[in-house]
Amino acid sequence: MWVTNLVTLCLLAMASSAEVKQLSSHATSLADTSSHLAFNLYHTLAKEKDLDNILISPVVVASSLGLVALGGKSSTASQVKSVLKADALKDEHLHTGLSELLSEVSDPVARNVTWKISNKLYGPSSVSFADDFVKSSKKHYKYDHSKINFRDKRSAINSINEWAAKSTDGKLPEVTKDVKNTDGAMIINAMFFKPHWDEKFHHKMVDNRGFLVSRSFTVSVQMMHRTGLYGFYEDKDNKLFVLNMPLAHKKSSVIFIMPYHVEPLERLEKLLTKDQLNTWTSKLQETAVAVSLPKVSMEVSHDLQKHLGEIGLTEAVDKSKADLSNISGKKDLYLSNVFHASAWEWDTEGNPFDTSIFGTEKLRNPKLFYADHPFIFLVKDNQTNSILYIGRLVRPKGDKMRDEL
Repeated sequence: MWVTNLVTLCLLAMASSAEVKQLSSHATSLADTSSHLAFNLYHTLAKEKDLDNILISPVVVASSLGLVALGGKSSTASQVKSVLKADALKDEHLHTGLSELLSEVSDPVARNVTWKISNKLYGPSSVSFADDFVKSSKKHYKYDHSKINFRDKRSAINSINEWAAKSTDGKLPEVTKDVKNTDGAMIINAMFFKPHWDEKFHHKMVDNRGFLVSRSFTVSVQMMHRTGLYGFYEDKDNKLFVLNMPLAHKKSSVIFIMPYHVEPLERLEKLLTKDQLNTWTSKLQETAVAVSLPKVSMEVSHDLQKHLGEIGLTEAVDKSKADLSNISGKKDLYLSNVFHASAWEWDTEGNPFDTSIFGTEKLRNPKLFYADHPFIFLVKDNQTNSILYIGRLVRPKGDKMRDEL
């Protein structure tokens, strides 16, 4: 009997160890540095006037930067490492580490996540992609390559948007309406992300409410509601709430940061750093929380070219300085556009909820997290500590309701 038990214990131990994949040291270090990239890019985007929603995936941007390093030579390539804070890594370890990290955090089986990621490098019709570059970029970064002719600009843009729509099963109908710089290499990330909650919202607990974009502008949205036990912290000094909602398998979580009242998010964004996020999350306590979230979809596309330049990628984006000769064998390209586009769905779906706590003291007097006004959110991977997404919801899709006093 004891032999049977021993065998059973060994099998369970093997199964448990198989579930938690240990990343290489290169991937682990890049997971950490990609979180710096998250905040740097977010802050440059937040400076843009007339920009409502923000939605970027730092690990996908890091992967795209890896592609730039693969295609670059000399200081153009080394600058990528500086932006990623990965100067100490050998080129080979940079590419294998980024590839390993993105493959791990986007694994649909291990993480029970809907996250479709498609990447494409467009070049002008005159370019000839080098065979070694094509092979390596497919291997490490799963990039497709295509020439594009902008003589018929409308047709070229339609082609880009059709590819993005097809690769996301129609969830992302448009990447861009226009392309200003048509003489260089263009990176396109087209993605669809849908959180699957560790405990789902009941599909009948959805109704129409108002989302206050500002004190004078309200739109009608569907809101989904549920009460459960979540990591929660009220920062009374900064007048904000922090909520941690685990996604399926609890390998990642959505972290919400929301001010008490309707206000522009600049005040919160000034607080938003990696250290401050760690401080907030260290103070989370399991609490009964009545959560109300917008049940909406959002499609956001950013051209990150100038923003990458602002955080240190100055050569690759400069036509007179770029050396991307590994792409074509010639020093004839620069990074003219980096379209980073995502479709996102806030929905009720997830694992069955824990009914054993219903009607118990655990859910007595819940705190209220009512997300009916602009908030910041992050998807944080709990295994690697990388940030899969960072963004803000300022203006969801919806009809105008009324002017508030």
